[in-house]
Amino acid sequence: MRQPIQVLVYPVRRIGDRWEYLLLHRIPSCGGFWQGVTGGVQQGEGLTEAAQRELLEETGLVPSLLEKIDYSYSFPLDEEWRHLYSSTVREIIEYVFVAHIGVQQEPQIDPLEHDEWRWCRFEEALELLYWPGNREALKRCHQFLLSRFSL
Repeated sequence: MRQPIQVLVYPVRRIGDRWEYLLLHRIPSCGGFWQGVTGGVQQGEGLTEAAQRELLEETGLVPSLLEKIDYSYSFPLDEEWRHLYSSTVREIIEYVFVAHIGVQQEPQIDPLEHDEWRWCRFEEALELLYWPGNREALKRCHQFLLSRFSL
């Protein structure tokens, strides 16, 4: 049984005076939408460990800095995935991270999960994201970066 806990990681890089965010596009059979790096937390695994593992598995990227921001949210468990969880699980909680990536690093995506990737400015990323929770998480990440690292 999976735990009802996930991580959402937004890989970021700084280009001149702006932040860019890496978004991944799910293959059509998995929804065909844009998102950050997401995945479940395995039994006995901490949130930061899960974020590092998912980032490496889905992109091959190793961050220079991985930071958990002070934001999480929950969403209802979709009927399609109910069989993976305990019968008492009704929603999934997702914890949000920012992963600082070197300018020269480019992702290597798994074609069984994603078919495209794109580095985006904040505004473009916000428009591409499908899920409201992902959009709010991106806004929080952007505020976090702007308040922590002056441009």
